[in-house]
Amino acid sequence: MLHKTRGIVLRTINHGETSVICQIFTESFGLQSYIINGVKKNRAKIHINILQPLHLLDLVVYHKNSGGIQRVSEARQLPLFQSIPYDDKKRSLAIFITEVLQKCLKQQSADEPLFEYIYYAVSWLDSTSEASPNFHLYFLIRLSKFMGFYPVLPDKADPVHFDLKDGVFCNFPPYHQFYLTHKETQHWINLMLSSFTDIYSLQISLQDRRILLNHILDYYALHIENFGNIKSHYILEEVFG
Repeated sequence: MLHKTRGIVLRTINHGETSVICQIFTESFGLQSYIINGVKKNRAKIHINILQPLHLLDLVVYHKNSGGIQRVSEARQLPLFQSIPYDDKKRSLAIFITEVLQKCLKQQSADEPLFEYIYYAVSWLDSTSEASPNFHLYFLIRLSKFMGFYPVLPDKADPVHFDLKDGVFCNFPPYHQFYLTHKETQHWINLMLSSFTDIYSLQISLQDRRILLNHILDYYALHIENFGNIKSHYILEEVFG
């Protein structure tokens, strides 16, 4: 049976001379793998160019509840990207976000709020005139809400530390190494209180941003099994440095 759904491309792997297997996070069916034939031919019905990481698609797919590799009947990029493929900063952010999502969405079932958040965030990144150097920090902290380990904001106005392991704000350092200093904790709280529009006004130095990103990735590694290491954040340091 044919189904219409939106999708977010995460990974494309060559399959034979002209075909690919594409991993797509779909609105209706969650994370799926699709074989798409003939995408490298000049007159391909679905061209390889629209299957780049983080591209947003309108799809018509065949779906079998038994799982396995599915098939795509139709695909078109919607909305068409206006800036991500042509802007070094935005392209670097897209590569980083894609790598994180590949680590997070390993066997993800359909999750409409999660899909909507990622879809909106990518659309926002493409439409904004300039990429904020804080975009990835805000994206990750907000993403943790949909992954199930978003922290609860403190009742008190000025907690001293944030415990990455337990995901709580505290006034004394915990008995392990995974916690934030007072300054880092304030940056974290400010990001939690922000929006995509507000992050442009957050004053976080380059050094603090690097440290905070490493802490956020530690936070993910502590709360997502087999999260592993993220390599593409070094590209961000170069581009935004």
